[in-house]
Amino acid sequence: MHLTASESRCLSRLFGLLAEDMAEREVRERLGLGLLDLLKADYFASYVWDEAAHRFDGRVTLNMNDDTLGSYEAYYQFHDPITYALQARRVPTLVTQVMPQRELMRTEFFNDFLARDGLRWGVNVYSYVDGRNIGDLRIWRGKQRDNFDGHTLDLLNLIEPAFTGALHRASLRARLAGTEEAAAAELSPRELAVARMVGEGLTDKQIAQQLGVELSTVRTYLKRTFAKLGVQRRGGLAAAIGRPRNA
Repeated sequence: MHLTASESRCLSRLFGLLAEDMAEREVRERLGLGLLDLLKADYFASYVWDEAAHRFDGRVTLNMNDDTLGSYEAYYQFHDPITYALQARRVPTLVTQVMPQRELMRTEFFNDFLARDGLRWGVNVYSYVDGRNIGDLRIWRGKQRDNFDGHTLDLLNLIEPAFTGALHRASLRARLAGTEEAAAAELSPRELAVARMVGEGLTDKQIAQQLGVELSTVRTYLKRTFAKLGVQRRGGLAAAIGRPRNA
């Protein structure tokens, strides 16, 4: 796969971004901004599938009209000839791979929803964890541009695992944030003790001294705790158990 210098720089920024500890909504919004640049796109939307309500909610959008989006959420998502087919594929997919453009342009969905904001060419990405759709990316170009292509799909296939990981970590943090009781349910007593000490600002060496264990043992506990709580940094660990970390 050939990448231009601009694409390489943009991908590097996006992977760095997706490695940060962010809230779920922030993951989608900041990635959306980067994808508009990387893919030379004009519009972005992202939703989270609510299985119980059988609908898409949690709107994050860029360059789209609120009234038009309101009509999507109230009506057009239930009369949508493409999104459920795209969702079912579970891999980055061009809209034209599930419906020919000429056929799409004859639909109510296109003429009364997509075309109102100028959306013409689309590509979607869906994030799944344990068979559950936890978020998506919907990227569109206007009619003045060409359709997305196979190179677009290659780029999105590179990004999707990092996007899924970032969403999953954010979901875990949201579930555990501010509740030491919830963290205790996820962690062993020794892992929780280490997490509390991190929250108090202790170094790995200080934690090892207090617990009377080897430094390597502390780092093993930390590695397990990071994985269980879906965080990557000490500050994220402190936040997950509801304790502000000292400087």
